[in-house]
Amino acid sequence: MPQIKLFVETRASTSAKPLAAATGKVDLDGTQEPEKMIKIQNRMLQKPLLHPTTKDLAKAAGVSRATVDRVLNRREGVRKDTVDRVNKAIEELGFVRNVQAANLAKSQSYRFVFALPKSGDQFLQEIVAKIEEAIDVFAADRIWCDVHHIDDNDPHSISAYLSSLTSEDVSGVAIMAQETPQVRDAIIRLKERNIAALPFISNQAPLNADWVGIDNSSAGATAALLIGQSLRGKSGSVVVISESMTSRDSMERRLGFDQEINTHFPELSALPSLETYGNEERAEQILKATLSANADIVGIYVMSSEARVPLQILDTLQLPQDLIKVAHERTPFTENALRDGKLDGLVAQDAGHLVRSAIRRLKGIVDKRRSAGPQERIRIEILLRTNL
Repeated sequence: MPQIKLFVETRASTSAKPLAAATGKVDLDGTQEPEKMIKIQNRMLQKPLLHPTTKDLAKAAGVSRATVDRVLNRREGVRKDTVDRVNKAIEELGFVRNVQAANLAKSQSYRFVFALPKSGDQFLQEIVAKIEEAIDVFAADRIWCDVHHIDDNDPHSISAYLSSLTSEDVSGVAIMAQETPQVRDAIIRLKERNIAALPFISNQAPLNADWVGIDNSSAGATAALLIGQSLRGKSGSVVVISESMTSRDSMERRLGFDQEINTHFPELSALPSLETYGNEERAEQILKATLSANADIVGIYVMSSEARVPLQILDTLQLPQDLIKVAHERTPFTENALRDGKLDGLVAQDAGHLVRSAIRRLKGIVDKRRSAGPQERIRIEILLRTNL
């Protein structure tokens, strides 16, 4: 008796495969055992829903689509057991809400404001340029971005501005400001008015979970490592230059810097931080005084985000050629300084990534969805003359 083979055609391949060969056991007449045939047929018929809809959720939970909509949008008036049934259906069906489609259906749009300092140099200009680029990138998501300049030295005026915003005016605010009680309270009140808010580059202590920027302690430690390894065991003092030590990012960078120096480079001594307050005349005076009072200086760490003014002043002074200099942030000036050998290393954060991450995080807060953690992690970049 000739052997009969049963073939099944799948979508993945146009070639036919012997079903008996796939399962192994056959009857004497060459056909598959009835019980196994039924199981195979059932598995073939049970196709998962590739894109479950709200209609599928309603059917699975035994509720109306209007009820599903209320649960998805977290509206009141739905009993807890009904919410639980809908959530169970969401989990079982693998439902993922298409937020963009839902926003289009209800004409949802977003207006985000970047509150940035009035005073700033090239790094701040890089941030503003990346915000302008992001306007085009996120236009399809109905996202609009504006920049509002604040007086970073006047926390009361910052608080007054943030207090003037309403949910009808803006969807969210990214705030680059020093940590003060007035600013912290204003950010908390924004959230109470259903306005998404997150610190941008400059962190605020109670809001560590929702902020955009690098780990400043690690950034400071990285700068110390660059200086220590470049000096190759040479002993001496390191000058540390900051715009203001009242900002949290400066304090964290200094702590990270000191810990790395004290632990791994005991032959080096980090001098007290020099605060320039963004004033060129003051910066020149204190740098000249420090350099003349310390003959053993072997390294300089520009800790502030704007390195142009301190580096220009240092360039006018007669300093040893082997002095190691490390700064923060990639700008046209620091790039040229690296290429010309006037700067030995940069510890930077990508300005475009900062802006895009802030927009995605703000949108996630508005939509009550968390954006992907690894995607939003702002990494510390080490830039040298060779990898610009």
